[in-house]
Amino acid sequence: MSHNTVTRSDHPGLTIGISGPGRAGTPQRLISLGLKLAGAGSVYIRPGSRINVGLLDGLVLSGGSHIHPGRYGQEPEVTARYDFPRDETDWQLLRQAEQLHLPVLGICRGAQLINVYRGGSLCQDVTPLRVHTRHHPLLFPLQTVRLVHDSVLGHIMPATSIGANRIHSQAIKLLGRNLRVVAVDNDLFVQGIETTDEHWILGIQWHPEYLLYHSGHRRIFTSLVEAARQWKLARLEGGGATDP
Repeated sequence: MSHNTVTRSDHPGLTIGISGPGRAGTPQRLISLGLKLAGAGSVYIRPGSRINVGLLDGLVLSGGSHIHPGRYGQEPEVTARYDFPRDETDWQLLRQAEQLHLPVLGICRGAQLINVYRGGSLCQDVTPLRVHTRHHPLLFPLQTVRLVHDSVLGHIMPATSIGANRIHSQAIKLLGRNLRVVAVDNDLFVQGIETTDEHWILGIQWHPEYLLYHSGHRRIFTSLVEAARQWKLARLEGGGATDP
């Protein structure tokens, strides 16, 4: 890892990669804090960075610009800012993480990328489709999200109906391979996805990094760190995956 491509947040034991835009913003700094509170350090990964994912213990695909619709076989239907280098970098990070069975948390755009990577698609604009929810940004947990109890996310959160924030204007449409929906809002837009296999991959449409004051949302980062710890122990004991 070269110093001109990644930024380290030193913490002994575990290192979680955080992908993001060319310059880390408040969301990425808060994600780093959430990981630190859970007992892990972090390394920031910018678009175009060349990093050996096998040196990480987990990965967070953070929020940001829209994924270009070409990734799921569509033309752009809305005016949006696209980040092609980031699309490619996140794609390759997830590819390596999948090969290694590295724990992955996708937040907003990150959840959408997980779905697209596995062959799913996105609704490019949910605004005109909302019926039971108003479309405006909510940084506070004022959106109702219903969870599947028997799921990783259901076990993390304190109840099957929770409050969450909302910043997105796109959402998962066609579900990708070996994924299941584990959370929806009142308009039944997907708010959470997980894998149906043993690989710890969780995608959530809201932004828990803005809700670190709430113990339930903070536990999302704790759960990722615990999965990373178990993955690292298995690797050290010779039972984990090797570098691609």
